[in-house]
Amino acid sequence: MKPYIVLHKRVGETPLSCLEAYRALHHELTGIPMAYAGRLDPMASGKLLILTGEECKVQEKYHSLDKEYEFEVLFGVGSDSGDVLGLLETKNIPSITKAAVQQALHELEGNIELPYPHFSSKTVNGKPLHTWKVEGKIDEVEIPTKHSIIYSLRLQSVSYKTAQEVYTYATEKIESIPKVTDERKALGNDFRRDEIRASWNTFLDTTPSDQQFAIAKVVCICTSGTYMRTLAHVIAKKLGTNGLAYSINRTTIGRYIKIFSLFGVWIKRFI
Repeated sequence: MKPYIVLHKRVGETPLSCLEAYRALHHELTGIPMAYAGRLDPMASGKLLILTGEECKVQEKYHSLDKEYEFEVLFGVGSDSGDVLGLLETKNIPSITKAAVQQALHELEGNIELPYPHFSSKTVNGKPLHTWKVEGKIDEVEIPTKHSIIYSLRLQSVSYKTAQEVYTYATEKIESIPKVTDERKALGNDFRRDEIRASWNTFLDTTPSDQQFAIAKVVCICTSGTYMRTLAHVIAKKLGTNGLAYSINRTTIGRYIKIFSLFGVWIKRFI
């Protein structure tokens, strides 16, 4: 048996549900320990590294692996989760140019300190940040930061979607998660979806349906533990607006070495 397998997690799945769905189709894995080495948010898709058997006992050696993501930044709309599965915040509709986005991305490459998202498992004073958030006590704690290295941030495109198109895309993703009734497995009662649905409905009701929103598609290579939700917010802030991660897809897990500006190599890939 291989010490690990790599699965593709779909939008709407949790890492655990992805793992268990695979196990259910492979009866030879019945009773075999399995654990995922690195999480993906419910709204994210992509590669999920699963350890098997005795390899589960050495998870720590997989925790520092570099990652590559393709993600999209929706400008003019923010949320308290950093992605579409959140309560929306005040928006302003900015004028976005490719040159401005490219400059912002260039400025963020290298060593960087990024705050953990409010909806993350980072523990502060004995409780995960997401617990502080759903309890309404997030202002009582200092949000820690994570040191990251952004090896590369490349702009692939800037496109535009109407408010109606944004609403349809976001709400379809929100509904892709199966209903969660176990309070221990959902953040704030079924991921707060009743409140989030209402927030998106307000967005649609208060925004002209043909209003255009810019969306930048970006490829990021970075060290482990870098949140694309936070990065999307920071990119938008540099452009004088708010923003969220419209989509996130993890494409590569491995070891990366940056040789010099604009060039680097993967010396190990999990494919």
